[in-house]
Amino acid sequence: MINALAQVTRNFLPVPDPVAFRVFGYEIRWYGICIVLGIIAAVILCTKRTELYDIRPSDRVLDMVLWVVPTGVVGARLYYCLFEWENYKDNPISILYIHEGGLAIHGALIFGLTTAFLVSRHWKQSPIKWMDLIAPGIAIGQAFGRWGNYFNSEAHGTPTTLPWAIEVDGQMVHPTFLYESIWCLLLCIGLCIFEKKRKKRFDGQIICLYVIFYSIERFFVEGLRTDSLWIGSLRQAQVISVCAVVLGIIAYVLLKKRGEKLQKAAEAKAAEQASQTAEEEQNNG
Repeated sequence: MINALAQVTRNFLPVPDPVAFRVFGYEIRWYGICIVLGIIAAVILCTKRTELYDIRPSDRVLDMVLWVVPTGVVGARLYYCLFEWENYKDNPISILYIHEGGLAIHGALIFGLTTAFLVSRHWKQSPIKWMDLIAPGIAIGQAFGRWGNYFNSEAHGTPTTLPWAIEVDGQMVHPTFLYESIWCLLLCIGLCIFEKKRKKRFDGQIICLYVIFYSIERFFVEGLRTDSLWIGSLRQAQVISVCAVVLGIIAYVLLKKRGEKLQKAAEAKAAEQASQTAEEEQNNG
């Protein structure tokens, strides 16, 4: 049974060719294709959910993409290169070679979400609602984008004898890209079901849940990887993940209290207006 599963894995995930095809001698890599597919999936998902957050018109999502995607890519690359500066200092132009890999999701999130916050404020729309709208889109984008790591044979884990191991440089290793891809897909589905069943109680709830649950997964998967960025003797992604979980929980509690306060104020105002209307009708009668 184990050998059969291992054979299925090898057939489904063979040693990949990072190049999908060539156009006029220029390589089109699977890494870039996976990222583009992730962006497309995120845009479609967000566009279909704009009514839930009273964001109109729905094509505002496309406008936001024009701001968030470039800044997110720049942030992801700068973040990665900052921690891997030794590999770039002698040839700084190689920082532009993003098709070869080397994008850090935490950098993309920091730059991308900051951009979304500023742009939505400029549009005089609720930044928190935009964060909730974007969160499942980020997760589905990661689910697609992580496959780029597979095609580049990067971001893999330590050697293992598990039947779902993949081959990298002649070794069988943990397919950490696959762990994260599956988790992000499930996270996206879970968040969408959560909000669709009207279990969302306050603005900011969805983005907080995304931050908390993604960071929990990233902490454990990062411990398996062999290419981690480091802060001294600590894996920076694990440090960031722990901080993100703590901040996510704090934000969840604060935003929940804020939401309850706003709801009570709205209910009191509605009751006051109903009372005034009833009094006016009685006087007129």
